[in-house]
Amino acid sequence: MIPFAVRRLTAEDLPRLCQFWNEHWSGGFIVTRGTIHKPEQVEGFIAGDEGEWAGLITYRITGDECEVISLDAVRKRQGIGMALLRRVIDEAGTRNCRRLFLITTNDNLYGLGFYQRRGFELVTIRRGALDETRKLKPGIPLIGENHIPLCDEIELELML
Repeated sequence: MIPFAVRRLTAEDLPRLCQFWNEHWSGGFIVTRGTIHKPEQVEGFIAGDEGEWAGLITYRITGDECEVISLDAVRKRQGIGMALLRRVIDEAGTRNCRRLFLITTNDNLYGLGFYQRRGFELVTIRRGALDETRKLKPGIPLIGENHIPLCDEIELELML
């Protein structure tokens, strides 16, 4: 059980979302598969209260597919990430999506385990994709978590 309520992201949250992405994603937008995602283009859920965001998930639904754009649990191992992911899985099902997918990077060992434990499967590795992404977002570091060179996108999916 998480100690925070989960609520839908609203238009009033956009300034805080921009700030959050700047703090946690090295800029005010996120790039996946060569596509730039801006705060005003995503939907999402927030875990927390008015003063504090304990977690955030953003997503985009296109046709019958739902892409998770970002998932951040500020406090690890408290069920926040799972609660947020569950809300998006439920939302995607309600909106008749057949597939939920996300892109992560080759250095995200914790995230790869997190998603696979929840039924996601690896479907694509885009070798060298971060070289192209850095052309759109130069602030992406060369070395990622665990001192691993940050170079590949990994796509995971969950069929609904």
